[in-house]
Amino acid sequence: MSTQTGGAAFPTGTGVTPYNPGMTLRDYFAAKAMQGMIANPALLDRGGNFSTENFTIAYAAADAMLKARK
Repeated sequence: MSTQTGGAAFPTGTGVTPYNPGMTLRDYFAAKAMQGMIANPALLDRGGNFSTENFTIAYAAADAMLKARK
């Protein structure tokens, strides 16, 4: 697992409202990878579910995307 998060994906706060870092860029990238995986029914098991391996793959893709940004 990467310790690199990429910082906040959607930070909020203007000085008037409290700062909220929101989700990390790593989580956002993993969610986008999962979105693509969900669109591919071949990745689902016969019960229509994902295995934990799918989530591991999504975070590995997110880590690769963060590395590519450097």
